[in-house]
Amino acid sequence: MSSTTEQATGARTWSVAEHLDDILTAVQPLEPIELNLLDAQGCVLVEQVTVPVALPPFDNSSMDGYAVRAADTERASEASPAVLTVIGDVAAGSSGTELTVGPGRAARIMTGAPLPPGADAVVPVEWTDGGTGAGPARTMAPHSASPQGSGGQVRVHRPVTPHAHVRARGGDVCAGDVALEAGTVLGPPQIALLSAIGRPAARVRPRPRVVVLSTGSELAQPGEELAAGQIYDSNSFALAAAAKDAGAIVYRVGAVTDDAETLRATIEDQLIRADLLVTTGGVSVGAYDVVKEALTSVAEEELEQREGETAEGEEGEDAVHRAHVDFRTLAMQPGKPQGFGTIGPDRTPILTLPGNPVSSYVSFELFVRPAIRAMMGLADLHRPVVRATLLPPHGAGDEEPAPLTSPEGKRQFLRGTYTGGERPEVRPVGGSGSHLIGALAHADALIVLPETVTKAAWGGEVEVVLLG
Repeated sequence: MSSTTEQATGARTWSVAEHLDDILTAVQPLEPIELNLLDAQGCVLVEQVTVPVALPPFDNSSMDGYAVRAADTERASEASPAVLTVIGDVAAGSSGTELTVGPGRAARIMTGAPLPPGADAVVPVEWTDGGTGAGPARTMAPHSASPQGSGGQVRVHRPVTPHAHVRARGGDVCAGDVALEAGTVLGPPQIALLSAIGRPAARVRPRPRVVVLSTGSELAQPGEELAAGQIYDSNSFALAAAAKDAGAIVYRVGAVTDDAETLRATIEDQLIRADLLVTTGGVSVGAYDVVKEALTSVAEEELEQREGETAEGEEGEDAVHRAHVDFRTLAMQPGKPQGFGTIGPDRTPILTLPGNPVSSYVSFELFVRPAIRAMMGLADLHRPVVRATLLPPHGAGDEEPAPLTSPEGKRQFLRGTYTGGERPEVRPVGGSGSHLIGALAHADALIVLPETVTKAAWGGEVEVVLLG
């Protein structure tokens, strides 16, 4: 990373790729911890999990019906049902060994109940008279209300083959099988499997705790009365929602006024619960760009402290090198002013984004989202990128509008609406202004115009980042 002083005095412009590479090189996956299953949802498993017991652990019924010997039903039909003696009930949760099904016998059995000794198949209750002596049954009579239910006789109207309607022991997974590989993202199905094999917790990389903080004396919170010159704070809500969508645990801090000391105190208070800090606003070249002022001061103080605390040598130099924030100019539109570095005793990563709503959101998608996913240990860091035919905006009228333009040497990201299928298409939505948040709400893609492209003709093919 270049130093703050170099950035202030030098003329270097960073590319999007250089800035992202610098972030991803510095950001490390979080250390693994043991989490209860529901807390581990969305996290990345860091160990291979093997199956301790077979699933299912015993042969059990997949239907409500009668456990029988298949041979006793092979001649059964509607006209000539097989008549079997009912010897009792086998309920789910029972051991299944209380009854033994011999020749000419049957046991009422519930879904999930263990197959009793002697039985090798299950006849669904709908294939029987349910012990009533009447026609085909639709349901099984409750145990407490049926004098004929767990005793008497049952007429079977259709034959079954051996193992019919039986879930075999180990039919899902066998003991010793690999249940989940390291690197698996734990969603509901994976959590179901872990709980089914008796695992109450999993060793995972936790979701990073991300603190989102917006700056600006002009910002009011939704629900408050707007004073003269004020606008509502949308950035902190947008970025907090985006961080949550990326998989983080999010803490949103209401807008901080344009005062460097107040901002520094707020950041210091938030460090205790942050694995990553994200600020928005105050990183350009204005007289009230408080983030740059506050974090430059923090960087200088940390440099002085480190120089006083560490002995000369390579180790001390590395520690000092990590304790600063860079403010950069990027060859992109929107989102030219960016900042990145580390802060505090734990060298917590901090990304400072511009304050215009579209600039802020685009910057999050390009830089913060990959950083969050890298901290989680995910392999797939980026949004999907596709190619699509560029079409004029909806409502453009009969006359074809002028081609899209882009400043030479800058990578431009325009909001768009994407339509997939065999011939994917994308249309711009809204203008190129970085303040146009209304259009952002209707976009599901970013149209990318590379640094070498100054005009993009309608009907041509462009690169598209899918946001949904």
